[in-house]
Amino acid sequence: MVTSPSPPPTRPVSAAPPASSSVVTLPNLVSASRVGLGIAFLLVESVTARLSLIAVASLTDMLDGWLARRTRAASRLGALVDPLADRFFALCVVVAYVVGGQLSAWQAVALMFRDVMSIIGWFVARNVSWLRPIAFKARLLGKVVTVLQLATFLVVLLLPAWTDRMVWAVFVLGFAASLDYTLMLWRNRTTA
Repeated sequence: MVTSPSPPPTRPVSAAPPASSSVVTLPNLVSASRVGLGIAFLLVESVTARLSLIAVASLTDMLDGWLARRTRAASRLGALVDPLADRFFALCVVVAYVVGGQLSAWQAVALMFRDVMSIIGWFVARNVSWLRPIAFKARLLGKVVTVLQLATFLVVLLLPAWTDRMVWAVFVLGFAASLDYTLMLWRNRTTA
């Protein structure tokens, strides 16, 4: 009796795309480009050049995730490189503005508050033994803070009189985003 070979198993349509195991992917390169953009921001003083760098960084921040999903090149490394590149670019911009006298020290702290809290939260989640390891994923409020942060960088150059209001908005929403991440971590802790 001859039996025909069974067809290969198919992946359900609703399943997530497989994660890429490659380190060098187009989305990772797009994310990493923000490191170079941040360094460039520190080196240029022209308003036009700085506006362009902020615009390009904003576009790459949207493009890398879209490319990762579209090309099925999502990876654990990319999930780490993307937020690190975001934080590095933001830090470079804030440092440049403080050095240039466009932001005060308190404004710099307020703008970077959520970023510092995110790093602390990540280390706590990785190193506190009674917490169950969880995947840190971008949350809506965190994305809103990032958009507002980038808008604030533009306001510093285009509408400096609005800088204080924008910084306060970033700080308040950054505080709320930090609470949101903390509550997520707490809800996902082990019950042991």
